[in-house]
Amino acid sequence: MRALSQLKLCFLAGTLEHGGAERQLFYILQALCRTGAAPRLLSLDRGEFWEERIKALGVRVTWAGDQPSRLKRLLRVLKELRQDPPDVVQSQHFYANAYAGLAARLLRAGGIGALRSNGHSEVSESGRLGGWLNLHCPRMLAANSQLAIQYAVAHGVPARQLYFLPNVVDTDWFRPATHPSNGTVTLIAVGRLVKEKRLDRFLAILARLTTGFHLNVRGLIVGPGCQDEDLRPELENQARQLGLSQDIVQFRGGVPDTRSVYREAAVCVLTSDYEGTPNVLLEAMACGLPVVASNVGGVPGIVQDGQTGFLLEPDNLEGFTAALAGLVKNAALRTEMGRRARSYVAENHSLHRLPAFLEELYGQALPKALAGGFTIDDLRLRSLPANGRVNCKS
Repeated sequence: MRALSQLKLCFLAGTLEHGGAERQLFYILQALCRTGAAPRLLSLDRGEFWEERIKALGVRVTWAGDQPSRLKRLLRVLKELRQDPPDVVQSQHFYANAYAGLAARLLRAGGIGALRSNGHSEVSESGRLGGWLNLHCPRMLAANSQLAIQYAVAHGVPARQLYFLPNVVDTDWFRPATHPSNGTVTLIAVGRLVKEKRLDRFLAILARLTTGFHLNVRGLIVGPGCQDEDLRPELENQARQLGLSQDIVQFRGGVPDTRSVYREAAVCVLTSDYEGTPNVLLEAMACGLPVVASNVGGVPGIVQDGQTGFLLEPDNLEGFTAALAGLVKNAALRTEMGRRARSYVAENHSLHRLPAFLEELYGQALPKALAGGFTIDDLRLRSLPANGRVNCKS
């Protein structure tokens, strides 16, 4: 009988930038290290936010993106894997699925791809051929929303090859704090400054609350732009045109530890056109914040309308404004919804639940020749320590 700690696991990341998929990768690697496993990571990019944090776990990180050609990148990935053949190759980004899937097939290893967001957006962004390859090359896909699973099934992926791996959040790290009582209610929007997040809507709503409802509110926009897209100058210009001074709206950029900004806020707002299972909502809810969010992707799976927040159609600005006005005016409602939000996340999306999810995922993904030697007891992962400080080398 082989324990999980004896499995050779190699992950493939398209990037290690400051994003939700990368945070979930960190959580997975951290959990595996806690079992005594020694996962490896191949990255198609280098020098980004999560790289040093992952290395601090003791995980070996190798840059495999030195070639611009997709074929040469695949050959580089294969070269690295052949030096120390893994039992499982797992991609953390949809656009890297084909590399992981093809490499796993050639090496007769278990292959796991990632399917985030709603499925459709990722496939569309990869192009017709790339979308098909990334969707069908891995023998198994780990999706973070039921909507993505439904999309994959509708496009020919057998249900047995799909696994729901929900996002998790460290509820020991993200905790409620006492909000300042200076009379101003702070609304926070967290996300990359890119088109699909529709932060222009957040600014329009903020303007309606301050000028139309004459409420004492301010907004925080937290997040960096991307290398290919950064809407900050455009959003700052929109704020000026709407008469939103720096006292009313602040752009904080990328923040290494988002707990500090959640502690300033009273309500979390998400105005995206599409999402998977947003990390920012889980973090905000773990911090005891009610949520007003677009009813898209996996959002309705984590936000209970009328209980932990409110769900609106993305372009319903009047609905967003009314829901937020009600929360701004009613501190008791904010507190109660925030309490329910914290309880929901602790019960359903806590980091401490990740071990059970990984048990099932690897049990299903392993080739039969390897999986036959495992039992649930062999795969049992120990819970993570409260401080989250785990080193693979220890």
